[in-house]
Amino acid sequence: MPGEIMREFSKTIPGQVPDGIIPVDKLDSLKITKTPPEANLITWFGHSAFLIEIDGKKILLDPMLGEVPAPHPLLGSSRFNKELPIEIEKLPAIDIVIISHDHYDHLDYGSIQKLKGKVKDFYMPLGVGNHLREWGIDSNKIHELNWWEESKIGNFNIVCAPSRHFSGRGLFDRMSTLWGSWIIQSDSLNLYFSGDGGYGPHFKEIGEKYGPFDFAMMECGQYNENWSEIHMMPEQTAQAAVDVNAKLMMPIHWGSFKLALHNWSDPVVRLQIAAKELNQDMLTPKIGQSINLDDTENFPQTKWWEGL
Repeated sequence: MPGEIMREFSKTIPGQVPDGIIPVDKLDSLKITKTPPEANLITWFGHSAFLIEIDGKKILLDPMLGEVPAPHPLLGSSRFNKELPIEIEKLPAIDIVIISHDHYDHLDYGSIQKLKGKVKDFYMPLGVGNHLREWGIDSNKIHELNWWEESKIGNFNIVCAPSRHFSGRGLFDRMSTLWGSWIIQSDSLNLYFSGDGGYGPHFKEIGEKYGPFDFAMMECGQYNENWSEIHMMPEQTAQAAVDVNAKLMMPIHWGSFKLALHNWSDPVVRLQIAAKELNQDMLTPKIGQSINLDDTENFPQTKWWEGL
């Protein structure tokens, strides 16, 4: 298998990166600071990074906001979009950061260093906290959860749920920390964040225990048949959204980095076809485009990737 994968990576795949400039909507720092507490907004930063503003709380998911998802810039490909919706330094105070696992495209040292002074609490699977402690994060801010473990913060319930993946940031720490998906429940919304992982029966179990979900952010990208056990194919992503009982689904883990061998826009193109066949509602915002979950008639559905 390793030799087969190496041969695959030696090939040149047309369209692995966009030909044009990825459109990015810019966010205003002052506007984020003044988001009313009754608002329910979700903004995609590309790949698996999100800013969630619900019930007066500001939550970041997998805030990898660096240029290259690798231990060194020379070891990875640069971000497709040349600018972020907002620079980390301009973000207001953040109540919660949730990290799905410790891979470089989800846990970024540089981003955490810039964020650590403005974040109240960090949530992550078991063992991931060791990285943050080494990076100077106060242990009182670090909360590590096992699968199916819950944590209450005021009217919020945060749950670490299973996923089918792996962990590790070096040659000798593979599987040394846990990975997971996440559920965020408030008085007004029930959200699901898949993190990374292959398809399996855990999605149906999550849906039965905690669904239905108003909005599900589902991994779709950086896949290959050779590693389908740890990353879903787009058709499986659509089925997983059905399994967790998602009223509305959005593809994540695509549109920012070249980490696999497919055309850069294939994930969303294939997913749209599969979702339609399963009658699964989905949306496709641009990077930086805020989604108002209370405005169901104006969800972003444009095919912004076409022609790039």
